[in-house]
Amino acid sequence: MTQIEKGSTNVYADLGIENADEMLVKAQLATKIGEIIRRRKLTQTQAAELLNMPQSKLSNMLRGQFRGISETKMIECLTRLGRNVEIVVTTAPRSKAAGHVSVVFA
Repeated sequence: MTQIEKGSTNVYADLGIENADEMLVKAQLATKIGEIIRRRKLTQTQAAELLNMPQSKLSNMLRGQFRGISETKMIECLTRLGRNVEIVVTTAPRSKAAGHVSVVFA
């Protein structure tokens, strides 16, 4: 019999991957970058030129291989694609010892 276990909202944490919060943020940013590129009907070559990065690196990022790409570079990609990026810092609830990072798309 197959056991099914309910996961959290972070698959990277569920898999025990190091830097799970960072990986989740990068995955969300990469997904949004890919959506914008598709919506604008850009080829990867066109998008890579616009984003000032090698096409192979863009391809890797869009396939979820983004360990060598900083969150800062991904935010820069979003601004180059015509998006405003706001970073909001709030106080964590008192019940938690540490805060967390989340990405919200408006």
